[in-house]
Amino acid sequence: MRADRPRPRASRSGNSTTRYSPHGRNDPVRTLFVVSASLEPVSTTGEPHLSRQLSNRHIQLIAIGGAIGTGLFMGSGKTISLAGPSVIFVYMIIGFMLFFVMRAMGELLLSNLHYKSFADFAADLLGPWAGFFTGWTYWFCWIVTGIADIIAISGYVRYWWADVPLWIPALAAIGTLLLLNLPTVRAFGETEFWFALIKIVAIVSLIVVGLVMIIGGFTAPNGATAGFDNLWNDGGFFPTGPMGFVAGFQIAVFAFVGIELVGTTAAEAEDPEKNLPKAINSIPIRVLLFYVAALSIIVSVTPWREIEAGRSPFVAMFTLAGLGIAASVINFVVLTSAASSANSGIYSTSRMVYGLAQEGDAPAALGRLNRRKVPANALMFSCVFLLSAIVLLFAGDSVIEAFTLVTTISALLFMFVWSIILASYLRYRKLRPDLHEASKFKMPGGVPMVWVVYAFFAFVIWALTQEPDTLDALLVTPIWFAVLAVAWALLRRRPQHRARYETFRRELEGR
Repeated sequence: MRADRPRPRASRSGNSTTRYSPHGRNDPVRTLFVVSASLEPVSTTGEPHLSRQLSNRHIQLIAIGGAIGTGLFMGSGKTISLAGPSVIFVYMIIGFMLFFVMRAMGELLLSNLHYKSFADFAADLLGPWAGFFTGWTYWFCWIVTGIADIIAISGYVRYWWADVPLWIPALAAIGTLLLLNLPTVRAFGETEFWFALIKIVAIVSLIVVGLVMIIGGFTAPNGATAGFDNLWNDGGFFPTGPMGFVAGFQIAVFAFVGIELVGTTAAEAEDPEKNLPKAINSIPIRVLLFYVAALSIIVSVTPWREIEAGRSPFVAMFTLAGLGIAASVINFVVLTSAASSANSGIYSTSRMVYGLAQEGDAPAALGRLNRRKVPANALMFSCVFLLSAIVLLFAGDSVIEAFTLVTTISALLFMFVWSIILASYLRYRKLRPDLHEASKFKMPGGVPMVWVVYAFFAFVIWALTQEPDTLDALLVTPIWFAVLAVAWALLRRRPQHRARYETFRRELEGR
């Protein structure tokens, strides 16, 4: 192991201590960074390293803000139009299933404190190919998500300037993202702290204002009266039937992309045994507050039939109430939410590709840092791909059409990553039963629950085949995995990758 790599920490099982290296005895540990994985310098050779500058305050707000995605602000309008009030159950079911994915990830991360992300334990438990596929797919996940956020930003700007060409706000947003990430990582952390705080305050304010409107019997200019009975008095909770309920899952899944960042950021905290379980166990509360409560209030104030698919229901609720200024403020909030998501995404992708380059899985130039210890080359590399948002805006007939395409692709890719986490858990249960028995943070339901979640993912994929726009995205997504397969077939022939694979096989046979 090279001198500039941190040594693996001990994983305890009963009274014995066993050391596990994520890629075998002689292989460098994969340095795959997500939001908080900015490591302290550990080298004495003078090489620049990513610097740990994100405080616990930054990490906690980034984790909470990560639960509030652009899909909630932008995509929930279409979800409500498809499923009606049953959209509440859609978000509850998705949140319930993903909670178990996060618990599986939490148990794996705590089984070996040297793991920095799911790509680490995927490579360790499933093989180097899994680390490669997971790392690059997760990078692509956030690129696609960033594209969706840029598209959403362009739509929000249209609220004030209806005639502005969509490519102008898109290009401005990409340039701003680059400027926000080029300074030190602490500058990024501070920006995200305030972005997340704005989103939290906005949703809590919406819930409070909505409750006041409901209790006061507010009547909109069109005669609609706010009240909880709007949840069931127009066709019941399932007014569009079973297939309408199924269709609600198509975009709703995208609202949860990035939920795994909660566990990964907590794993990088100073006290992971305490902070990781706390962060993951709070997921149900966040889902209930940010999704179930907020959407229940929206549908209670604005009857579901009056919510436009191509417009943010958060903005529409205040506009319907005649609160123009408040609507402008909320539009600004949801715009900053999209910017926040894109900012986190471009940050994590730059660190992701930097880590891949460090291990020889990406061009070496992308693994260099500038004098501020920022991977500027990897950052600009990721930003270039966001420009495809402009192409999609020109190619589609509307913002929501382009948004639906990229969000479906993103959801599919994230489901692959979540599936890899579950597959790693199954392998972990088979190879390391002693660590599972010693774990203080066991996944509820264990192996049977893994198969329940897999069945749910299969259901979501089937749901995506039911609408033409989501079906198109489903048919395009396999191209990405074909490209990765070709790239891996070429890379594994290199001596470094052959040695890694052989080491993994020897380790596996020795267990």
